[in-house]
Amino acid sequence: MFREHFFLLLMFIYCGLLTDLIKSQTLEVVTDNELLDLCRSENQVVALFTLKECEKCKKYEETLTQIREELVDSLNAWVVKVEGSNLVHIYNPAKEPTLVMFRHGVPLLVPEPEAVNDEFLIDMLLNNRDPIVKELNDNSFEHLTQASTGATTGDWFIKFYSSDSIECQRLQARWETVGAKLKNRVNVARVNRYIGGSTTARRFAISQSPTFILLRRGVMYTYTSTDHTIESFLKFVEEDYKFTVKGQVPQPKSAFDDFLHMCFDIIRENPLVWKLGLTVLSVILLCLAALKTTSKPSEYKSKKKSTKSSSKKSK
Repeated sequence: MFREHFFLLLMFIYCGLLTDLIKSQTLEVVTDNELLDLCRSENQVVALFTLKECEKCKKYEETLTQIREELVDSLNAWVVKVEGSNLVHIYNPAKEPTLVMFRHGVPLLVPEPEAVNDEFLIDMLLNNRDPIVKELNDNSFEHLTQASTGATTGDWFIKFYSSDSIECQRLQARWETVGAKLKNRVNVARVNRYIGGSTTARRFAISQSPTFILLRRGVMYTYTSTDHTIESFLKFVEEDYKFTVKGQVPQPKSAFDDFLHMCFDIIRENPLVWKLGLTVLSVILLCLAALKTTSKPSEYKSKKKSTKSSSKKSK
């Protein structure tokens, strides 16, 4: 009897350990809404976007599972999986499989070479636990970049963006990866061309979102390619800028020049404004012309009356 109870106890312990082992070798599955809640409440979240019956996705999951415990211990990170997500296109246009690390809600897209190699992956995630891209505005831009004095603080790769641009939103995770890849070599930053950075955007004649410029040793290079991949950005900074037309870094504008530029931008971006203004001006001129025309007969009549009265007095 004792042996039977002891055997059952051993089986119970074995099943519990086996269950824990299986759980440790699989990732917790969450929904899109649960993922968003985690990103809002947790400092570190590593999310794997996958599809069912996807061999490449399985390779991503195997690699992430191998380092899961280390991520939990070192970063206190949540490591989860999202299947068939509607959010994946925001972080990666290539969709599943996609591995994203959220640091205080800021996404970092993990490239495939790192995502399928456990050593590369743990190194990238542990060394980029905080957001990398610097947020510049009109007050901090010149102080940090020293662009007009030759960029003595190093080279700067800057993205001008706007909050209402969907393409800019989709670029955030990739732009953070560019910052991670260029870490300690090139400063990677961004400027909101409408909120906080409008003066700087006018200074550099930025008229579209997104626009990318490289400030290197007092020279400005504009990224003109429509290829917004991580590889293309890195190739531009490391090699392709040499084949781009050199531009002079514009000096900060005076308040008056900036005001004129702002008016010009308003007119250019809102054609109805100048059309409406021209219409109003035309109406005003027509009214003035009409008033001038009606005032002439009145003046003539008053002059005629004054002439008659003066002639009567003389008699």
